[in-house]
Amino acid sequence: MAYKKRGNMQYMGNQSFWDQKFEQRSGGIMSPEKSLVENINLLKLGSVLDVACGDGRNTIYLAELGYALTGIDFSSKALVRLGRFLHEKKLKAYLKLVDLSSEQAFDGMGVFDNIVINHYRLDASKLSQLAEHLSEDGILFVSGFGEHHRVDERIRSEDLIRISDFDGLKDQFEWLKKEATRDERGGFVTFILKKVKA
Repeated sequence: MAYKKRGNMQYMGNQSFWDQKFEQRSGGIMSPEKSLVENINLLKLGSVLDVACGDGRNTIYLAELGYALTGIDFSSKALVRLGRFLHEKKLKAYLKLVDLSSEQAFDGMGVFDNIVINHYRLDASKLSQLAEHLSEDGILFVSGFGEHHRVDERIRSEDLIRISDFDGLKDQFEWLKKEATRDERGGFVTFILKKVKA
């Protein structure tokens, strides 16, 4: 499967950085995000949009549980790896190369029961667009490096997920969970919101 290169999105590196990282990565699929596994009961049954899915550790996990998956990422090499993993496991998912820095990133994306964003900070203007892509009572699951994570040459301040990122969602969502944790890798957050009726 071939994917065209797009845009100039950045997260801990640009598209070339991530393409090289995924091309050089060996072995199988990584374990799913711990906080997703721990909070799986909060997701709705049905469809999932996995934003910045990488090579699919959460896509595979959710597909194995019976969710209908759409995975989007800006690394063509990640999507090729994910396609291989899906094929090996006889699972299905729709995969799309998307530059999340584009204003049109979610155009034509459709409506999902859940949106999962793991280890990517979507800017506030795009977060506010997500309500139109969630079904009634749909779940928005966001996890990754939180504002108390140490900034270094790899993880920039602008990569850290902040509670204030969600200020524009107050009228469209209710909070189900706000959690900050720390381990040997640093500081992490898990934010889970439910779309409310308009």
